[in-house]
Amino acid sequence: MPNITLPDGKKLGFKNKVTGFEIAEKISKSLAKEALIISVDGELKDLSFLIQKDSSVKIITHKDKEGLDVIRHDAAHIMAMAVQELFPGTQVTIGPVIENGFYYDFARKEPFTSDDLKKIEKKMSEIIDRDVKTKREVWERNKAIAHFKKIGEKYKAQIIESIPQNEELSVYHHGDTWHDLCRGPHLPSSRKIGKAFKLTKVSGAYWRGDSNNEMLQRIYGTCWSSKKELENYLLRLEEAEKRDHRKLGKEMDLFHFREESPGAVFWHEKGWNLFQRLIEYMRLKQRNAGYKEINTPELLDKSLWEKSGHWDKFGDLMFTSETPDEKIFAVKPMNCPGCIQVFNQGLKSYRDLPLKLSEFGKVHRYEPSGALHGLLRVRAFTQDDAHIFCTEQQITDECISVTKLILDIYKDLGFKKVFLKYSDRPEKRVGNDSIWDKSEKALLAAIKKTKLEYSVNKGEGAFYGPKIEFVLRDAIGRDWQCGTLQVDLNLPERLGATFVDKDGSKKVPVMLHRALFGSLERFIGILIENYAGKFPFWLSPSQVVVLPIADEHNEYAKKIFEELFKEGIKCEVDLRNQKINYKIREHSLSKVPQLFICGSKEVKNKSVTIRKLGSEKQETKKIKKALEDIKLLNNLPIN
Repeated sequence: MPNITLPDGKKLGFKNKVTGFEIAEKISKSLAKEALIISVDGELKDLSFLIQKDSSVKIITHKDKEGLDVIRHDAAHIMAMAVQELFPGTQVTIGPVIENGFYYDFARKEPFTSDDLKKIEKKMSEIIDRDVKTKREVWERNKAIAHFKKIGEKYKAQIIESIPQNEELSVYHHGDTWHDLCRGPHLPSSRKIGKAFKLTKVSGAYWRGDSNNEMLQRIYGTCWSSKKELENYLLRLEEAEKRDHRKLGKEMDLFHFREESPGAVFWHEKGWNLFQRLIEYMRLKQRNAGYKEINTPELLDKSLWEKSGHWDKFGDLMFTSETPDEKIFAVKPMNCPGCIQVFNQGLKSYRDLPLKLSEFGKVHRYEPSGALHGLLRVRAFTQDDAHIFCTEQQITDECISVTKLILDIYKDLGFKKVFLKYSDRPEKRVGNDSIWDKSEKALLAAIKKTKLEYSVNKGEGAFYGPKIEFVLRDAIGRDWQCGTLQVDLNLPERLGATFVDKDGSKKVPVMLHRALFGSLERFIGILIENYAGKFPFWLSPSQVVVLPIADEHNEYAKKIFEELFKEGIKCEVDLRNQKINYKIREHSLSKVPQLFICGSKEVKNKSVTIRKLGSEKQETKKIKKALEDIKLLNNLPIN
């Protein structure tokens, strides 16, 4: 007789073993209609799962994240079912849920087209209307391998062969004939998916993500609990396409990429202006917060990476070089070991702590070519790193200080919505529990001080210490994980970092790893998309363009340009023999914040007519006043 404890603490007793559906029905008929799956003692199960002992149960509906995930998972299965009905002989491989939707990888000789996606969507709707029932079976391993080989699904057979021997193999049937290997859980029938889905694109994907394997075709889809949510998401996608930093980067003449150096940015003058302005801003913020800037070599001997532990953990991601004397060097994938070498120079006392060392360090990591994505995923990037060496007693104050700095910077850069993810000790870790207790307490204190929303990723901390991740929400509602703060109980000791304490004994400092932007390249990509290229004046890569209306106004325009240039304004003068409206349109598309237009009236009155980006209105000012206003706009937002 199982006793079921509900989330509100209420208990339900049953005479015999009971299914999730029966529990939902006992609570209310409306809940039974909305029920999708259940959580039994924290594990997600089908509604048909039989509960035989006392358990804590939650009924999952479309309002829960887990409910939306299972709707998307079923949509992936129904998509695969539709594909095989329409295109017999197509093999299915894997089809997971991803953020905002799902995908499935297929092995098929002919490429899928946009017309095919429409046919597949239509077939999915038909299957949903048929309301095919879902049934779960547990299969014996060898039987499953033989079955999938027999029906020509060699990829499924390979997946089963790679599953550990002691793991249960479950197969889900949707309707009478279509079935797939899957852990589940799944909806009781296809009608529960609803019609708020859309197939979005097709791309190539290597089998198991290995470029040595055959290329498959991946169909992506999105799925939501309601048509309204789907429409809102598709509008966001449309807006995201307009804001794509690769497209805007080209229009604004900021950067490009070349095959000769995949994953490395070729910065143009305007893009480099933006890059350096961010560094200038950050440098000043850090100096005011007590940081000392350093710089360390990009090439370091393999032995240092072995000592730090990075060679074992990240060796596959490192670019290496062997010199004629047979020494192996690695191009640094991170700045931490080099920073510790700076700390280790000279004797350090407790009076020197906390010591805050910042570095705009260029790092290189090998990313598979298929994973590269504009500025957002590169192989060569600059980290705005800092490492804070402190005592155990200083951890809390330093974590609070870093968190405040990060939030101030995000606010200056226009991100109003920030939330945090906190990850505590993993099962496999270094350091004793008392230090972990202090570190976790310090990070939580810092988080609570911000009064921001945060979530806990239990057991997801680094092996050397707990961490906070800072997540930004942009102008169109997308979330970006950027800054990190990590407490390191491992690396300083491995690399021999010590300080002399009050009692004269040598102790190992705690090291806080801190990045605010993370990667400057990636952060610039996020900024471009957040602002849709329309940066605040102080940050804009091109701030003013001076436009003479006719050739006789060129000399006057040049003088205005020279005055702007002297004041440190990023400016140009456009002397091309083009109509003024053409020039205005072109520079507006390039997102230049202000256009200074000069004609006969302006020359006579020693003035300029100003046209601001996004406005049809024009304003005429005396040159002196225009320069004063521009100088104020160009000030860094430093408190």
